Amino acid sequence: FWVGLGDRLAYDLTADYMRYMRLFKCSNDNGFFVVTEKYADFCQDDLLDDDCMLLDTGTYVFLWKGPTASIIEVKFAAKSAELYIQHLRTREPDRPRKLRLTVKNSEPVEFRKCFHAWSKHKNPPRELEKQNAFSISQQEQQKQAPKKSHPTNIFV
Repeated sequence: FWVGLGDRLAYDLTADYMRYMRLFKCSNDNGFFVVTEKYADFCQDDLLDDDCMLLDTGTYVFLWKGPTASIIEVKFAAKSAELYIQHLRTREPDRPRKLRLTVKNSEPVEFRKCFHAWSKHKNPPRELEKQNAFSISQQEQQKQAPKKSHPTNIFV
């Protein structure tokens, strides 16, 4: 059975990262840069294309860059990551963190394992809403479009 599936992979038995796992959203949506923590209920859908995220795994601090994140946002997120790591050096000197950069669809295993049921990236909820709104507006336009008159069958 396992041979047909490409053999059985070993489980990660040291879930040490679970104790240190923290996710921060770095965004300038409101015109100013803000870093906010996403608490324990975070998931892959929180990784929005137009933002940067910081993920602390206890070994690494990952700076995840969404494909449409602005250059300013990336610079401020990188500086925030550096400051966060400096702060952790004083608080937890026995667990130094290394900064790693990752981008959408190139996330390493150490990053992906922090998200329950990780799958290949899907459209984020915002994009789905836009697509749904677009298809609804197309349907509305079709309803409101003047109907072509068809000759009626007079031979009934």
